[in-house]
Amino acid sequence: MLSVYRYILPEVSEQLKGWQSRADAIPDAELRTQALASIASKKFHCQGGAVYAAAHLSMRHILIPLIVAFQTISDYLDNLCDRSTSLDPQDFRQLHQSMLDAVDPAKPIHDYYAYREEKDDGGYLTDLVRKCQMCIAQMPSYVKVADQVREFVGLYCDLQVYKHIRKDLREFELQQWWNLHHHQHRQIGWNEFAAATGSTLGMFMLFLSACDPDLRDDQVEAIREAYFPYVCGLHILLDYLIDQEEDIEGGDLNFCTYYDSLDTTVERIAFIVEEARSKILFLEHPRFHRMIIEGLLALYLSDPKVNSQQQVKQISKRLMKNSPLTRLFFWINSMFIRTTT
Repeated sequence: MLSVYRYILPEVSEQLKGWQSRADAIPDAELRTQALASIASKKFHCQGGAVYAAAHLSMRHILIPLIVAFQTISDYLDNLCDRSTSLDPQDFRQLHQSMLDAVDPAKPIHDYYAYREEKDDGGYLTDLVRKCQMCIAQMPSYVKVADQVREFVGLYCDLQVYKHIRKDLREFELQQWWNLHHHQHRQIGWNEFAAATGSTLGMFMLFLSACDPDLRDDQVEAIREAYFPYVCGLHILLDYLIDQEEDIEGGDLNFCTYYDSLDTTVERIAFIVEEARSKILFLEHPRFHRMIIEGLLALYLSDPKVNSQQQVKQISKRLMKNSPLTRLFFWINSMFIRTTT
Protein backbone atom coordinates (compact mmCIF):
# COMPACT_ATOMS: atom_id res chain seq x y z
CA MET A 1 0.00 0.00 0.00
CA LEU A 2 2.95 2.33 0.67
CA SER A 3 4.14 1.73 -2.90
CA VAL A 4 0.64 2.50 -4.19
CA TYR A 5 0.58 5.91 -2.51
CA ARG A 6 4.22 6.75 -3.19
CA TYR A 7 4.57 5.62 -6.80
CA ILE A 8 1.37 4.38 -8.39
CA LEU A 9 -1.24 7.06 -7.69
CA PRO A 10 0.98 10.04 -8.63
CA GLU A 11 1.92 8.37 -11.93
CA VAL A 12 -1.72 7.51 -12.66
CA SER A 13 -2.57 11.18 -12.15
CA GLU A 14 0.11 12.21 -14.63
CA GLN A 15 -1.17 9.75 -17.24
CA LEU A 16 -4.76 10.93 -16.76
CA LYS A 17 -3.74 14.57 -17.11
CA GLY A 18 -2.30 13.74 -20.51
CA TRP A 19 -5.45 11.96 -21.68
CA GLN A 20 -7.64 14.72 -20.27
CA SER A 21 -5.70 17.23 -22.31
CA ARG A 22 -6.21 15.07 -25.43
CA ALA A 23 -9.92 14.70 -24.65
CA ASP A 24 -10.28 18.47 -24.23
CA ALA A 25 -9.14 18.89 -27.85
CA ILE A 26 -11.72 16.50 -29.38
CA PRO A 27 -13.51 18.42 -32.17
CA ASP A 28 -16.95 16.77 -31.84
CA ALA A 29 -18.80 18.29 -28.88
CA GLU A 30 -20.64 15.11 -27.84
CA LEU A 31 -17.55 12.90 -28.01
CA ARG A 32 -15.56 15.53 -26.12
CA THR A 33 -18.22 15.75 -23.41
CA GLN A 34 -18.31 11.98 -22.87
CA ALA A 35 -14.52 11.61 -22.95
CA LEU A 36 -14.02 14.33 -20.34
CA ALA A 37 -16.90 13.06 -18.20
CA SER A 38 -15.53 9.51 -18.20
CA ILE A 39 -12.15 10.69 -16.91
CA ALA A 40 -13.64 13.04 -14.33
CA SER A 41 -16.18 10.62 -12.86
CA LYS A 42 -14.31 7.31 -13.22
CA LYS A 43 -10.76 8.26 -12.29
CA PHE A 44 -10.87 5.74 -9.44
CA HIS A 45 -11.16 2.89 -11.97
CA CYS A 46 -7.69 3.72 -13.25
CA GLN A 47 -6.36 4.21 -9.74
CA GLY A 48 -7.72 0.84 -8.63
CA GLY A 49 -6.53 -1.00 -11.72
CA ALA A 50 -3.03 0.44 -11.51
CA VAL A 51 -2.58 -1.16 -8.06
CA TYR A 52 -1.41 -4.20 -10.04
CA ALA A 53 1.70 -2.24 -11.04
CA ALA A 54 2.70 -2.12 -7.35
CA ALA A 55 3.47 -5.84 -7.58
CA HIS A 56 6.18 -5.19 -10.21
CA LEU A 57 7.50 -1.67 -9.65
CA SER A 58 10.39 -2.08 -12.10
CA MET A 59 7.81 -2.50 -14.90
CA ARG A 60 5.46 0.26 -13.80
CA HIS A 61 6.63 2.46 -16.70
CA ILE A 62 4.83 -0.06 -18.95
CA LEU A 63 2.03 -1.27 -16.68
CA ILE A 64 0.69 2.10 -15.54
CA PRO A 65 0.38 3.68 -19.02
CA LEU A 66 -1.16 0.43 -20.31
CA ILE A 67 -3.70 0.04 -17.52
CA VAL A 68 -4.66 3.73 -17.59
CA ALA A 69 -5.06 3.79 -21.38
CA PHE A 70 -7.02 0.53 -21.49
CA GLN A 71 -9.30 1.50 -18.60
CA THR A 72 -9.84 4.93 -20.16
CA ILE A 73 -11.03 3.24 -23.36
CA SER A 74 -13.41 1.11 -21.31
CA ASP A 75 -14.83 4.07 -19.36
CA TYR A 76 -15.15 6.27 -22.45
CA LEU A 77 -17.02 3.59 -24.39
CA ASP A 78 -19.26 2.89 -21.41
CA ASN A 79 -20.26 6.55 -21.44
CA LEU A 80 -20.84 6.52 -25.19
CA CYS A 81 -23.08 3.45 -24.96
CA ASP A 82 -24.82 4.42 -21.72
CA ARG A 83 -25.51 8.07 -22.43
CA SER A 84 -25.90 8.29 -26.20
CA THR A 85 -29.11 8.10 -28.20
CA SER A 86 -27.89 5.03 -30.09
CA LEU A 87 -29.34 1.62 -29.26
CA ASP A 88 -27.66 -0.06 -32.22
CA PRO A 89 -25.80 -3.26 -31.25
CA GLN A 90 -23.70 -2.96 -34.42
CA ASP A 91 -22.54 0.47 -33.24
CA PHE A 92 -21.67 -0.86 -29.78
CA ARG A 93 -19.82 -3.83 -31.26
CA GLN A 94 -17.80 -1.57 -33.58
CA LEU A 95 -16.89 0.83 -30.78
CA HIS A 96 -15.62 -2.06 -28.66
CA GLN A 97 -13.50 -3.39 -31.51
CA SER A 98 -11.06 -0.80 -30.18
CA MET A 99 -10.58 -2.87 -27.01
CA LEU A 100 -9.86 -6.01 -29.01
CA ASP A 101 -7.38 -4.08 -31.15
CA ALA A 102 -5.77 -2.55 -28.05
CA VAL A 103 -4.70 -5.97 -26.69
CA ASP A 104 -3.24 -7.20 -29.99
CA PRO A 105 -0.22 -5.24 -31.27
CA ALA A 106 -0.59 -6.90 -34.68
CA LYS A 107 -4.14 -5.60 -35.22
CA PRO A 108 -4.73 -2.65 -37.59
CA ILE A 109 -6.73 0.38 -36.52
CA HIS A 110 -10.42 0.26 -37.48
CA ASP A 111 -13.09 2.92 -37.99
CA TYR A 112 -14.60 2.66 -34.53
CA TYR A 113 -17.29 5.27 -35.17
CA ALA A 114 -18.51 3.72 -38.44
CA TYR A 115 -22.11 3.24 -37.23
CA ARG A 116 -22.74 6.49 -35.35
CA GLU A 117 -23.27 10.10 -36.29
CA GLU A 118 -20.52 11.50 -34.05
CA LYS A 119 -17.18 10.58 -35.63
CA ASP A 120 -14.49 13.25 -35.23
CA ASP A 121 -12.58 12.62 -32.02
CA GLY A 122 -9.33 14.03 -33.37
CA GLY A 123 -7.65 10.62 -33.09
CA TYR A 124 -8.36 10.28 -29.35
CA LEU A 125 -9.58 6.66 -29.36
CA THR A 126 -6.96 5.61 -31.90
CA ASP A 127 -4.20 7.10 -29.75
CA LEU A 128 -5.47 5.18 -26.70
CA VAL A 129 -5.43 1.94 -28.72
CA ARG A 130 -1.92 2.57 -30.00
CA LYS A 131 -0.63 3.36 -26.52
CA CYS A 132 -1.90 -0.04 -25.33
CA GLN A 133 -0.38 -1.83 -28.31
CA MET A 134 2.96 -0.11 -27.77
CA CYS A 135 3.08 -1.09 -24.08
CA ILE A 136 2.03 -4.68 -24.72
CA ALA A 137 4.72 -5.08 -27.38
CA GLN A 138 7.33 -4.50 -24.63
CA MET A 139 6.11 -7.30 -22.37
CA PRO A 140 8.43 -10.33 -22.41
CA SER A 141 5.75 -13.02 -21.91
CA TYR A 142 2.67 -11.50 -23.53
CA VAL A 143 2.49 -14.38 -26.01
CA LYS A 144 1.74 -16.66 -23.04
CA VAL A 145 -1.32 -14.65 -21.93
CA ALA A 146 -2.53 -13.25 -25.27
CA ASP A 147 -5.27 -15.84 -25.88
CA GLN A 148 -6.64 -15.52 -22.36
CA VAL A 149 -6.60 -11.72 -22.51
CA ARG A 150 -8.49 -11.80 -25.81
CA GLU A 151 -11.07 -14.16 -24.29
CA PHE A 152 -11.65 -11.86 -21.32
CA VAL A 153 -11.85 -8.79 -23.56
CA GLY A 154 -14.22 -10.58 -25.94
CA LEU A 155 -16.57 -11.46 -23.08
CA TYR A 156 -16.39 -7.89 -21.79
CA CYS A 157 -17.32 -6.56 -25.24
CA ASP A 158 -20.24 -9.00 -25.51
CA LEU A 159 -21.61 -7.76 -22.19
CA GLN A 160 -21.37 -4.11 -23.22
CA VAL A 161 -23.37 -4.85 -26.37
CA TYR A 162 -26.11 -6.87 -24.67
CA LYS A 163 -26.60 -4.63 -21.65
CA HIS A 164 -26.90 -1.41 -23.66
CA ILE A 165 -29.42 -2.46 -26.33
CA ARG A 166 -33.17 -1.84 -26.05
CA LYS A 167 -34.48 -2.59 -22.56
CA ASP A 168 -37.04 -5.10 -23.82
CA LEU A 169 -34.26 -7.14 -25.49
CA ARG A 170 -31.55 -7.06 -22.83
CA GLU A 171 -32.52 -9.97 -20.61
CA PHE A 172 -33.32 -12.25 -23.54
CA GLU A 173 -29.95 -11.60 -25.21
CA LEU A 174 -28.08 -12.02 -21.93
CA GLN A 175 -29.84 -15.34 -21.27
CA GLN A 176 -29.06 -16.57 -24.79
CA TRP A 177 -25.43 -15.60 -24.26
CA TRP A 178 -25.38 -17.41 -20.91
CA ASN A 179 -26.67 -20.55 -22.61
CA LEU A 180 -23.44 -20.64 -24.63
CA HIS A 181 -21.26 -20.54 -21.51
CA HIS A 182 -23.17 -22.07 -18.58
CA HIS A 183 -21.65 -25.53 -18.98
CA GLN A 184 -18.25 -24.05 -18.03
CA HIS A 185 -19.55 -22.27 -14.94
CA ARG A 186 -22.02 -24.51 -13.15
CA GLN A 187 -21.43 -23.03 -9.68
CA ILE A 188 -22.72 -19.58 -10.61
CA GLY A 189 -25.89 -18.03 -12.02
CA TRP A 190 -26.33 -16.11 -15.25
CA ASN A 191 -26.28 -12.76 -13.46
CA GLU A 192 -23.03 -13.67 -11.69
CA PHE A 193 -21.42 -14.73 -14.96
CA ALA A 194 -22.51 -11.49 -16.62
CA ALA A 195 -21.12 -9.50 -13.70
CA ALA A 196 -17.75 -11.28 -13.92
CA THR A 197 -17.41 -10.46 -17.60
CA GLY A 198 -17.76 -6.77 -16.77
CA SER A 199 -14.52 -6.58 -14.77
CA THR A 200 -11.14 -5.58 -16.20
CA LEU A 201 -9.21 -6.95 -13.19
CA GLY A 202 -8.49 -10.31 -14.85
CA MET A 203 -6.98 -8.49 -17.81
CA PHE A 204 -4.82 -6.34 -15.55
CA MET A 205 -3.58 -9.41 -13.66
CA LEU A 206 -2.62 -11.01 -16.96
CA PHE A 207 -0.80 -7.82 -18.00
CA LEU A 208 1.15 -8.02 -14.74
CA SER A 209 2.00 -11.70 -15.24
CA ALA A 210 3.20 -11.01 -18.80
CA CYS A 211 6.01 -8.90 -17.32
CA ASP A 212 7.61 -12.08 -15.95
CA PRO A 213 10.02 -13.52 -18.56
CA ASP A 214 9.75 -16.95 -16.90
CA LEU A 215 5.94 -17.13 -16.86
CA ARG A 216 4.57 -20.68 -17.14
CA ASP A 217 1.35 -21.92 -18.72
CA ASP A 218 0.14 -23.41 -15.43
CA GLN A 219 0.45 -19.98 -13.79
CA VAL A 220 -1.77 -18.47 -16.47
CA GLU A 221 -4.36 -21.18 -15.90
CA ALA A 222 -4.28 -20.55 -12.14
CA ILE A 223 -4.91 -16.85 -12.76
CA ARG A 224 -7.92 -17.69 -14.88
CA GLU A 225 -9.31 -20.07 -12.26
CA ALA A 226 -9.03 -17.48 -9.50
CA TYR A 227 -10.07 -14.37 -11.36
CA PHE A 228 -12.85 -15.67 -13.54
CA PRO A 229 -15.50 -15.76 -12.32
CA TYR A 230 -14.58 -15.20 -8.66
CA VAL A 231 -12.38 -12.11 -8.18
CA CYS A 232 -13.91 -10.47 -11.26
CA GLY A 233 -17.43 -11.41 -10.21
CA LEU A 234 -16.92 -10.01 -6.72
CA HIS A 235 -15.64 -6.74 -8.18
CA ILE A 236 -18.71 -6.05 -10.30
CA LEU A 237 -21.33 -7.50 -7.96
CA LEU A 238 -20.14 -5.11 -5.24
CA ASP A 239 -20.35 -2.25 -7.73
CA TYR A 240 -23.92 -3.21 -8.61
CA LEU A 241 -24.78 -3.80 -4.95
CA ILE A 242 -24.17 -0.20 -3.93
CA ASP A 243 -25.75 1.19 -7.13
CA GLN A 244 -29.09 -0.60 -6.75
CA GLU A 245 -31.08 2.44 -5.69
CA GLU A 246 -29.91 4.72 -8.49
CA ASP A 247 -30.14 1.94 -11.10
CA ILE A 248 -33.77 1.25 -10.16
CA GLU A 249 -34.55 4.95 -10.42
CA GLY A 250 -32.79 5.21 -13.78
CA GLY A 251 -34.25 1.98 -15.18
CA ASP A 252 -30.76 0.53 -15.65
CA LEU A 253 -29.84 -3.14 -15.56
CA ASN A 254 -28.51 -4.26 -12.19
CA PHE A 255 -27.37 -7.84 -11.67
CA CYS A 256 -27.89 -7.79 -7.89
CA THR A 257 -31.62 -7.18 -8.28
CA TYR A 258 -31.98 -10.72 -9.68
CA TYR A 259 -31.38 -12.26 -6.25
CA ASP A 260 -34.73 -13.10 -4.65
CA SER A 261 -33.95 -11.88 -1.12
CA LEU A 262 -31.44 -10.15 1.11
CA ASP A 263 -30.36 -13.55 2.51
CA THR A 264 -29.72 -14.91 -0.97
CA THR A 265 -27.69 -11.83 -1.89
CA VAL A 266 -25.48 -12.23 1.19
CA GLU A 267 -25.16 -15.97 0.67
CA ARG A 268 -24.13 -15.69 -2.98
CA ILE A 269 -21.69 -12.81 -2.58
CA ALA A 270 -20.18 -14.52 0.47
CA PHE A 271 -19.79 -17.73 -1.58
CA ILE A 272 -17.96 -15.81 -4.31
CA VAL A 273 -15.72 -14.11 -1.72
CA GLU A 274 -14.75 -17.46 -0.19
CA GLU A 275 -14.10 -19.04 -3.58
CA ALA A 276 -11.91 -16.07 -4.53
CA ARG A 277 -9.97 -16.33 -1.25
CA SER A 278 -9.48 -20.05 -1.79
CA LYS A 279 -8.42 -19.85 -5.43
CA ILE A 280 -5.82 -17.11 -4.93
CA LEU A 281 -3.86 -19.45 -2.65
CA PHE A 282 -2.69 -21.21 -5.82
CA LEU A 283 -1.27 -17.99 -7.30
CA GLU A 284 2.17 -16.48 -6.92
CA HIS A 285 2.18 -13.99 -4.01
CA PRO A 286 -1.28 -14.85 -2.62
CA ARG A 287 -1.01 -12.07 -0.01
CA PHE A 288 -1.10 -9.50 -2.80
CA HIS A 289 -4.29 -10.99 -4.21
CA ARG A 290 -5.81 -11.22 -0.73
CA MET A 291 -5.17 -7.48 -0.46
CA ILE A 292 -7.07 -7.00 -3.72
CA ILE A 293 -10.08 -8.98 -2.45
CA GLU A 294 -10.24 -7.31 0.96
CA GLY A 295 -9.58 -3.94 -0.66
CA LEU A 296 -12.54 -4.42 -3.00
CA LEU A 297 -14.83 -5.27 -0.11
CA ALA A 298 -13.63 -2.27 1.90
CA LEU A 299 -13.74 0.16 -1.04
CA TYR A 300 -17.30 -0.61 -2.04
CA LEU A 301 -18.78 -1.30 1.39
CA SER A 302 -17.41 1.99 2.74
CA ASP A 303 -18.97 3.99 -0.08
CA PRO A 304 -21.34 6.73 1.17
CA LYS A 305 -24.10 5.24 -1.01
CA VAL A 306 -24.31 2.31 1.43
CA ASN A 307 -25.58 4.45 4.31
CA SER A 308 -28.65 5.58 2.40
CA GLN A 309 -29.74 2.03 1.51
CA GLN A 310 -30.85 0.04 4.55
CA GLN A 311 -30.74 -3.39 2.92
CA VAL A 312 -27.31 -2.75 1.42
CA LYS A 313 -26.10 -1.56 4.83
CA GLN A 314 -27.24 -4.85 6.38
CA ILE A 315 -25.48 -6.83 3.66
CA SER A 316 -22.33 -4.78 4.20
CA LYS A 317 -22.24 -5.55 7.93
CA ARG A 318 -22.78 -9.25 7.34
CA LEU A 319 -20.07 -9.50 4.69
CA MET A 320 -17.51 -7.80 6.95
CA LYS A 321 -18.48 -9.73 10.08
CA ASN A 322 -15.86 -12.48 9.83
CA SER A 323 -13.04 -10.56 8.17
CA PRO A 324 -10.79 -8.42 10.40
CA LEU A 325 -8.67 -7.51 7.35
CA THR A 326 -11.68 -6.15 5.48
CA ARG A 327 -12.69 -4.15 8.55
CA LEU A 328 -9.17 -2.71 8.78
CA PHE A 329 -9.22 -1.68 5.11
CA PHE A 330 -12.73 -0.33 5.59
CA TRP A 331 -11.52 1.90 8.42
CA ILE A 332 -8.48 3.11 6.44
CA ASN A 333 -10.64 3.82 3.42
CA SER A 334 -13.28 5.67 5.44
CA MET A 335 -10.79 7.73 7.44
CA PHE A 336 -8.13 8.46 4.85
CA ILE A 337 -9.29 8.08 1.27
CA ARG A 338 -12.73 9.68 1.73
CA THR A 339 -11.19 12.73 3.41
CA THR A 340 -8.69 13.30 0.61
CA THR A 341 -11.00 13.05 -2.42
